[in-house]
Amino acid sequence: MTDHSYEFTRAITRRPGQSITRGLRAVDTGAPDLDLMLAHHADYVATLREAGATVTELPPLEDFPDALFVEDTALCLPEGAVLMRPGAPSRLGEVAHMAPVLRDLYADVRVIEGPGFIEGGDILTTGREVLVGRSARTDAAGVAELATILKDWGRPLREVATPPGVLHFKTDCSLLDGETVLSTERLAASGCFEGYRVILTADGEEAAANAIRFNRFVLMAAGFPATAERLRRAGYEVREIGNSECAKLDGGMSCLSLRL
Repeated sequence: MTDHSYEFTRAITRRPGQSITRGLRAVDTGAPDLDLMLAHHADYVATLREAGATVTELPPLEDFPDALFVEDTALCLPEGAVLMRPGAPSRLGEVAHMAPVLRDLYADVRVIEGPGFIEGGDILTTGREVLVGRSARTDAAGVAELATILKDWGRPLREVATPPGVLHFKTDCSLLDGETVLSTERLAASGCFEGYRVILTADGEEAAANAIRFNRFVLMAAGFPATAERLRRAGYEVREIGNSECAKLDGGMSCLSLRL
């Protein structure tokens, strides 16, 4: 049986553009280096292909500096896709560019109409439920509208809290398989993963929590050796990918693709 929580055949990515230096960031740690970011992005796409993905690489959107973080624009499920409503005003227009791409791939595409906001970075789909974290970018009305859509598809939604000061729920967690989550200690301590097996990031390596499981690989940001070793000891096949430039814009592995 296919586990739709981590087994995929396609991925959608978008190359970063020159405008990336104007991307949103919680703390300014310097402008990203576009050439290095493009090299990392190419490694990411190549690894998805090695994992078995047919990858759609969309061109840069110079009017939307953060558009490479395609995950925030949609939720992709076997039943259909849901176009999100990003909570950052400068990112709202990205959804219209993603809509035709998803309508070519799905017969059923729903839309978060508002007034609420919700971003894909706050949504973790497991084998049994869809977890949605309330955050600065995802509010109660957005969560409620998504819950109504998912009810049509027979998928339960559970709302959880994102730790203070954390941009997205998935900044602090990722799915390793249908029953296992990689999480920071601060998020796991909330009890939101009760009933799941939890592997914690190593001390000082909280930024490793945003990874993705894509078929046989766990793609994680390079530079977190203790967490990578924990995952390997647990039996996962880990691929470490440079993420230094995306990290300057609060971006990680999950942000860079839609997986379906």
